[in-house]
Amino acid sequence: MSEQFDCKNCNESLCGRKYIQVEDNPHCIPCYDRLYANTCQECKETIGHNAKELFYENRHYHAHCFRCFRCDRSLADEPFTSQEDALVCSDCYCSEYSSKCVSCDKTVMPGSKMLEYGGSTWHEDCFVCHGCEKPMGAAAFIPDDNNYYCVPCYEGRVAPQCSHCKKALTKGGVTYKDEVWHKECFLCTGCKAPLAGQPFTSQGESPYCVKCFSSLYAKKCAGCNTAITGFGDGKYVSFEERQWHQPCFKCSRCSVSLVGSGFFPDRDQILCTDCNNDD
Repeated sequence: MSEQFDCKNCNESLCGRKYIQVEDNPHCIPCYDRLYANTCQECKETIGHNAKELFYENRHYHAHCFRCFRCDRSLADEPFTSQEDALVCSDCYCSEYSSKCVSCDKTVMPGSKMLEYGGSTWHEDCFVCHGCEKPMGAAAFIPDDNNYYCVPCYEGRVAPQCSHCKKALTKGGVTYKDEVWHKECFLCTGCKAPLAGQPFTSQGESPYCVKCFSSLYAKKCAGCNTAITGFGDGKYVSFEERQWHQPCFKCSRCSVSLVGSGFFPDRDQILCTDCNNDD
């Protein structure tokens, strides 16, 4: 008498029938599909034992359900990616999500060499100098009016020239009387001290620091005999051939301020009304 050969789950005879062994236990095909087959992520139906099955990120698919979310092409033998759990072929992904080169208007493919600046994207070979038209790649460049220059072209063709040394100004600098200087080139005409970031004035076309201008050109206050430079508390009073700092313009006898008041000249002195009346 032959030994019984039954399905482990339903106990039906497997004699003359197809079966699948699971952990040394035979199962008929219907039981196997019901108990062990995976469910397709796309159509939600069982992936039968004889169906071609694809697996991606803990998800199972029928081969015919493994398709691009956008164009519906089969991805079984195509490169693809996922976007918010949806499968997308490379062409659709590039068309919808990849940047376009602002120079050639073609897609910048994922993984290709590119350059991004100011919200725009270029293929590495398309990012060229506006002057010499050579690719700049990862080299230093300088933007100017929506154009981009390599450093040699910018310095030779575009950058303003320092009025002192005649070399290109590529950053910073000082503008004075519609001309530009490197900060280190903008010097006092008298003592040659740097004037960038410091108070200065001019005599004719030449810039001077306060000290040199005071020594060489400034008028002297008739009260304290120091220079009237116009810096700091720069207001002053002028009468006939004499000038005073405002704080120095006071009665020669009682020292009351004469700013905005009547006064009387008395030879080298200036007097307030009360002191003048005392005479």
